[in-house]
Amino acid sequence: MKIGIAEVFGKYGATLRNVNWSVSAWNDKGELVVSLWAHHQVKDAPSGTLTFGDRFDRWAGHGNKEFRANVARAFELGAPVRLVLARTLQPERVQAGEDASNIQKTFGMRSDLVGKVSHADDKSYVIEFRKAAA
Repeated sequence: MKIGIAEVFGKYGATLRNVNWSVSAWNDKGELVVSLWAHHQVKDAPSGTLTFGDRFDRWAGHGNKEFRANVARAFELGAPVRLVLARTLQPERVQAGEDASNIQKTFGMRSDLVGKVSHADDKSYVIEFRKAAA
């Protein structure tokens, strides 16, 4: 059964502002929930982490503006980050900056991980996830 982005965010207790373009939202626990592309996983990440990074200028629009603001806030606060993993068989279209709402993708929940924004500036971000404490 295919699960939509809004449903996965809901499992973390977060509601997307706009299901058509939002890829990040805060829940009532003060956690930032983010949807990140699986192909943005950093291959040479520190041991014990699942790390994702990207440039903010790769895409544009309302979702990008909201994502930038949420990532910057999470970085400033040191807030926990929860992961929604987005996968596509067409990563080259994502990398070219196409409107991702028109790209076929699947979403998965990684409730076993909790992350922190380890880097955020006006150009890029890095979020490191580790196994959540039991």
